[in-house]
Amino acid sequence: MNDIHFATLGIIIANVLVSLKGFSDTYFFERYKFGIGAIKAGQKERMFTSGFLHVDIAHLFFNMFTLYFFADVVINAFGTPKFLIIYVISLVAGSLLALFFHKDEPYYSAVGASGAVTGILYAAIVLNPGMELYLMFIPIPIPAYILGIGYLLYSIYGMKSRLGNIGHTAHFGGAIGGYVTALIFKPDLIFTQTLMVILLAIPIIILLVLTKLGKI
Repeated sequence: MNDIHFATLGIIIANVLVSLKGFSDTYFFERYKFGIGAIKAGQKERMFTSGFLHVDIAHLFFNMFTLYFFADVVINAFGTPKFLIIYVISLVAGSLLALFFHKDEPYYSAVGASGAVTGILYAAIVLNPGMELYLMFIPIPIPAYILGIGYLLYSIYGMKSRLGNIGHTAHFGGAIGGYVTALIFKPDLIFTQTLMVILLAIPIIILLVLTKLGKI
């Protein structure tokens, strides 16, 4: 494994420290988690702070491991400042989409870095759609763009069916944040990776259409 970049390490440390505090302090956890009622009452900071809290060690580990795996692709392409910008934009984009879809559910709550991490994942896929990834129980490599498209289509299904105790909306919002910001930072991808840019946009277009039709 390569040496971990200091920016990635800093994010992981911040997530670990805040999450450990949340594990041991129920008041802290409840005060800073994403909660529709509290956010609409004025506690807008929850849209950011919730991205550093996690439900348990497994939740924390999975998000941080995914971040570690894809962070270098984004850092090598854009540098540290833009990597951090993508991370924060993706985090906030995930919260904004969750707020939009769950605005009439005052008791809806969520925590986790999944939106931010999914943004980094999707930015990495935009930059290198042909990289091969392995999933558990699948012995053959999967091209990154197929995984990215499949993951967002699954997220749409999860949003529509309220599948499991998973923040599908935040994942999708984070992916949009990573996708759009990566293209803003490197617009030549539109011309050098035109087909992939279009393919990766398909789930986003599907979500917009379904939302317009009132199907989600």
